[in-house]
Amino acid sequence: MADRHPGRGGPVSAPAIRLGPRSVAALALIGGIGVIAFGWPLLADADSGLAHSADAPWLFAALLPLLVAVVVATIADTGMDAKAVAMLGVLAAVGAALRPLGAGTAGLEPMFFLMVLSGRVLGPGFGFVLGSVTMFASALLTGGVGPWMPFQMLSMGWFTMGAGLLPGPDRLRGRAELAMLGLYGALAAFAYGTVMNLQGWTYIGGLSSGVSFHPGDPVHENLVRFLTYCAATSFGWDLGRAALTVVLTLTIGSTVLKALRRATRRANFEAQVTFEAPGRVPPG
Repeated sequence: MADRHPGRGGPVSAPAIRLGPRSVAALALIGGIGVIAFGWPLLADADSGLAHSADAPWLFAALLPLLVAVVVATIADTGMDAKAVAMLGVLAAVGAALRPLGAGTAGLEPMFFLMVLSGRVLGPGFGFVLGSVTMFASALLTGGVGPWMPFQMLSMGWFTMGAGLLPGPDRLRGRAELAMLGLYGALAAFAYGTVMNLQGWTYIGGLSSGVSFHPGDPVHENLVRFLTYCAATSFGWDLGRAALTVVLTLTIGSTVLKALRRATRRANFEAQVTFEAPGRVPPG
């Protein structure tokens, strides 16, 4: 049963973990590094000889301390405690366990549904860390460790963070909220696939000249080839991911949202700790 306001009978909403100035700064830094990491090959000249397979270890080395920085910044801004970290671990474990259920089958990956709802309830900062940690854990679980892994961590972090930035977290409920989350999940599923295509497309060889990456060519020409590459190679996969995310959101999303909000209320992440002076001992 939902908690209620005393004397008013209305359900208490479970507020997302707020973004403070430190969290915003840390997320902006990660975002800037991520945009550069994904997009710099488009600006590289033909003789650079650089590829994402070479820069992935450097991105991974930068990403881990920055993820820790987001967690520390969130703790400093909101007082997030060990209960929130425990929930992070539980949700990451569940998401990592869900990924192998559909991976390799027409893009049917149920973990995306959980990431959307978790980001919605727990907010963008928590959502970014959750998405990244979940992808890291699932890569270890499935043996999917490679030069693509840090890029997957960034992309999933953005995917989950976006759900936490959707409007009306304290007001919008019911079918309208589920419809919004389903629409976001569908669009973000395509966006995730497109961003990950950009990571791999720049160093995959053996493609036809009409869809392959040409280092040093004008950006707009490479982008046309890239869109053609996405349509030819991954549209069906992204469509399966988007469809499953929408179906799960509309069918069981309400139940999962209630469970997440109930857990957030009970954990009371943002409760302020106060100390009271001990009472005086009466003179004997």
